[in-house]
Parts: sequence; structure tokens; C-alpha cells
Amino acid sequence: MLNRFAVSVAISAALAAPVWAQGPAFDTARIEQAIGMKGSYNAKENVFKVTKPRPNMAAVTGWKIPPFLGASSYAAFTPAGNGEALVMGDNVLYEDEVGPAMDAALQNGLEVTALHNHFFFEEPRIYFMHIDGMGDPAKLGAGVKKVLEAADRVRSQHAAPANQYPAEPVPAQNRITGAPLEAVFGKKGESSNGMFKVSFGHPVKMHGVTAGDAMGANTWAGFAGTDSQAVVDGDFAVSEDELQPVLKSLRGAGINIAAIHQHMTHEEPRLMFLHYWGQGKAQDLAKAVMAAVNLTAAKAQS
Repeated sequence: MLNRFAVSVAISAALAAPVWAQGPAFDTARIEQAIGMKGSYNAKENVFKVTKPRPNMAAVTGWKIPPFLGASSYAAFTPAGNGEALVMGDNVLYEDEVGPAMDAALQNGLEVTALHNHFFFEEPRIYFMHIDGMGDPAKLGAGVKKVLEAADRVRSQHAAPANQYPAEPVPAQNRITGAPLEAVFGKKGESSNGMFKVSFGHPVKMHGVTAGDAMGANTWAGFAGTDSQAVVDGDFAVSEDELQPVLKSLRGAGINIAAIHQHMTHEEPRLMFLHYWGQGKAQDLAKAVMAAVNLTAAKAQS
């Protein structure tokens, strides 16, 4: 009877144990070696976290934002079974660091899941790029290191954060020719005062009501300047599965990503929105945008 009771207790304890405790050991030393930084371990949640404070980045009304209150980049790792780990993190970046840091993430096994601000009125402006990834802990750590190094490399080349894009400003008078761009996009657009705009609807259901292109559930591109010296800005409405391919496509074409966030709640299917900005020849920019549109369901809705 006693032996049967002991076995029952042992089985109950095993079933109650956290899932991570049943998996392989979590080798945090490999992560530290890969990132080149020491981290801290949270035994309660079985999370290993590496933090890089960035002091004196910005100030709000003259008050410098301390790393402890949000001016730190971090990556947190937890076991995911079969020797793999889940990493989630946030990188605090100046505007001119965002592109290189995003490229480093996308090219090294990480996903970029959000890009936005956390403060008002800070000077200079800082943005936060959220990342995640699943896989070998050391490889994920190596990817995180690449992201951190990308920001450091920008600052080593230019101590002061840039306050404008490196490309020359577009002409003040707009003279965009719409017909060649319509040929690229395969649909009619709108023209106004020498500018051109095209949109692709991505309908969703909200509270049982359909919201589409005219309601803002869309991907759009607006062009200004001249055919040879243009700027394009706009917004992509993408599913969660489409986000990474679209980011890689746009960044591969030299398009800057300015924000990644949501515009709605409770929509079905769920949409993420990414805002972008590019400069160059109008037709080249249109081709870059259309290549990314072709990776999304919005193309089918045009």
C-alpha cells in the first residue's frame, strides 16, 4: 500500500512539473558566448536575459531617459524543447540605426515583429524594434549580436544621430507621370497636383461588418517629386505570415521601414501595418513596392 502511494505521489509530481523542467538542460553559457555579453537567469520563469543599457540616448524636456526606465536593448531566451529556444527582444535605436539593425535581424534568423515609438517629445527621437526567433540558442544569440553590432557600427561611423535621409531632397514641384506607374501596378491610380497614388484593398471583418480599401484596410503607395527623382511613401496591410517576406523584399530594394504596428482590434483576419519610405526613380520604386505587394493577399483583392 505504501509503495503504491509513493508511486502515485511521484507520478503526480512529474505531471505537475513545468514542461521546461522535463526538457534538455538550458545551456546559457552558449548564449553568452554567442552574444559576447553576460546575462542573468530568472529561475522562476526559466528565462535567460541579456541586456545592453544605452545611457544618454535621449531626453524628455531636458530629463535624460535612464536605461532602467526604458532605454535598454534586451534579448530574453527560454527553452522550447528539443534543444531549441524561443527568443524575444527589444532594441532601442536612433532613426539612422533602424535600417541596419533590421537588416541584421532579417538576415540572421530573427523576425522583426514591431517598430514604433515609446515616448513623446524625446530629443533626439528613438525607436523600438521588437524581435523574436525560434531555433538553436547559440544561433539565435549570434543573430542578436549582429543586431546590436549594427547599431554600434552606425554610431562608430557617425557619433551624432542623423536627422535626415542621406538621399537628396526631392524637387518641391511635383511632376509624376502616372501612366508608367499604372503599368507597373496593373491598375488605375489617382493623380493630384503632380502626385500619384495607388491602393490595394485587404478586406477584413470587424464586429460582423466588412471594412475594405476605402475604410483603410489596404496597402497603398504615394509618389511625389519627379519621374527621375521621386519619393514613395505608404503603408502595407499584411497578415502575420506575410510580414517577414514583405519586410525582406522592401529592405532588399533599399526601402526604409518607418513603423510596424496594428491599426485595428478584433479584425478578422488579423492585419499588421508597416509604413515605409523610399527615394529614387519613380518606376524603380514602383517595381520595388509591387514586388512586395505580390507577396500578399492584397494582390488578389485588386
